Amino acid sequence: MEDINRWLLSSYLNESVNHDFAIRRYCPARMEQEQGGECQDQEGVVFDDTELCSSDDSTPCLASSEVDDFVDSFINMDQYEKADQGYQEKHKSFGHFVVSNDDDEADEYSSMNGVFGYLPTTMEDSELEIYENLTTSMLEEEVVAMSDSLGAIPEFVHCAKEANLGVDQGLELVHMLLACAEAVGCRDNQQAELLIRRIWTLASPSGDALQRVSYCFATGLKCRLSLLPYNVITNGTLTDTSMDMPLINRENKMEAFQLLYQTTPYIAFGFMAANEAICQASQGKSSIHIVDLGMEHTLQWSSLIRAFASRHEGPPMLRITGLTDHEDNSKLQTSMSVLVEEASSLGMHLEFQTISEPASPSLLTVEKLNLRKGEALFVNSILQLHKYVKESRSYLKEILLSVKKLGPTAFTVVEQDTNHNGPFFLGRFLESLHYYSAIFDSLEACMPRNSQQRMKIERLHFADEIQNIVAYEGPERTERHERVDQWRRQLGRAGFQVIPLECTSQVRMMLSVYECDGYTLSCEKGNLLLGWKGRPVMMSSAWKVASM
Repeated sequence: MEDINRWLLSSYLNESVNHDFAIRRYCPARMEQEQGGECQDQEGVVFDDTELCSSDDSTPCLASSEVDDFVDSFINMDQYEKADQGYQEKHKSFGHFVVSNDDDEADEYSSMNGVFGYLPTTMEDSELEIYENLTTSMLEEEVVAMSDSLGAIPEFVHCAKEANLGVDQGLELVHMLLACAEAVGCRDNQQAELLIRRIWTLASPSGDALQRVSYCFATGLKCRLSLLPYNVITNGTLTDTSMDMPLINRENKMEAFQLLYQTTPYIAFGFMAANEAICQASQGKSSIHIVDLGMEHTLQWSSLIRAFASRHEGPPMLRITGLTDHEDNSKLQTSMSVLVEEASSLGMHLEFQTISEPASPSLLTVEKLNLRKGEALFVNSILQLHKYVKESRSYLKEILLSVKKLGPTAFTVVEQDTNHNGPFFLGRFLESLHYYSAIFDSLEACMPRNSQQRMKIERLHFADEIQNIVAYEGPERTERHERVDQWRRQLGRAGFQVIPLECTSQVRMMLSVYECDGYTLSCEKGNLLLGWKGRPVMMSSAWKVASM
């Protein structure tokens, strides 16, 4: 704690904790840009957007008051609902969560337009073994190794032992994250590196929620800098700073996803809503075919099979076709075999098949999917559609039109409810920082800090998403999440209309199982939204081809 206090008392940071703090204090190049010039170094070397990054990186500067408002909302998570334009007064309360019936609720978050990039978490298989038998000393060793590889300063290891950050330190940490994002946006690499080192004196992968999420975002910013083929330093020379960042393998990601499913309602909420929509729309159908876009697991289907087996009219014949872009699907096939046996024990016929090809307009045809007459077709997309948005929405439109041509009885869509696909880097950074701070706050409320499960969820799942949003551009950036109103427009333009979800009571019962106050549930124009303290996190919806 002494190191932090000594750091905060330095003259430079005393200036920055003033209430009138502005990002441009940390980014001299932004001042030049605002005055009509280009970001350039002392020797006149111009930072050319076309050479260093995509053209959408020029970032509007935030006013001091906007920074303060954002920081206040970030730090004071408990006040989020109160700031939500009278959220409590507009909704019906059900115990520890809230259900909304106001279809015209204002979308206060869509104004946060954003843009940045992606990079997977920097953990090798050998490092994952550390978390199997986690101890404080072992964590410190792992942190030191990561700090050395990424250029972080070792002092942050001592900060990892500390308890919650004070309010001033938390404010300072968020201010520095915004300033660092601003510096990265205007190519002030030297200032960005300095700020990242300062951030790592307070951020920690084992601290409180703010420290943990800040560590992930700082790592993402560092990774974005490393992805540039060259850095321009103060004397005008070019230095190669590219790094080979180790990728998390498929098994690690799947393990983290399963842990997220087991310990929080975010994934289970999507499965439940989609399955309920399928059950409702399939009443009276004797033969059902589900096409699952982007199948990585079979976690969703066991509960659906049991629901079908208990139908009054008897179980239907069920086929599930999983589209996957992986060649090796041996583990998926094994899981499928278990489900086939389970269905058989319940007196139900189940067929499973996989197609090792990602969803595309050429694949989404009657012939390629082997659709049969008399089957009720359902298309299921769990956290997949945002991957087809790309830099323009034309490809997403092609996917949606292809699904429409199949004539599904219902099209179930579950997505993250946030805007991580706007036109400006800083806006995307702000929105993602706000979004993931809510998620990390929920993990803080529900799981102890020394939880190995929590560590894996944060480092192997959410950190991976954060780095994709923050560090990559172009086709490599796949985490292009969008808000529920944007999905409503896109699906509507493609010829779909919403099927109102009627599983509020079931979701309410599910949430009661999680002994953690703060989860919120609302309904917006037939779509269900699951959030944390009023901040939407996940969206579930069902659609059908619009009648002409």
